[in-house]
Amino acid sequence: MASSLAVFSAPSVASLSFCQRVSPSNRSFAAAPALTAPVSRRFVVRAAEPLNPDIQKDNPKVVDIVDPTTIEKQTSYCRCWRSATFPLCNGSHVKWNKETGDNVGPLLVKAAPASS
Repeated sequence: MASSLAVFSAPSVASLSFCQRVSPSNRSFAAAPALTAPVSRRFVVRAAEPLNPDIQKDNPKVVDIVDPTTIEKQTSYCRCWRSATFPLCNGSHVKWNKETGDNVGPLLVKAAPASS
């Protein structure tokens, strides 16, 4: 007997109201009993190491305030937490991305065009 794949279609994440069994060999559909129990799943992802390695560790939360009127053309802000010039980007994300396979880059903030 061919194995089958269960396909679920639900109007909301909280409950599954319809279930079909799909046979990969002939793609025929057969109705199966509806699932009426609520479905709730939680995923918690914990990093193997802290995201912030050593920036302002004595503070409960790292917060930097930037006045956008002080930006002349464009400023790059660090999002990888590896910059020696934090909160400004110094390109440390390039090494981080090569080491980890990540794809993080800076936050670029451009000055607003001068109003005339």
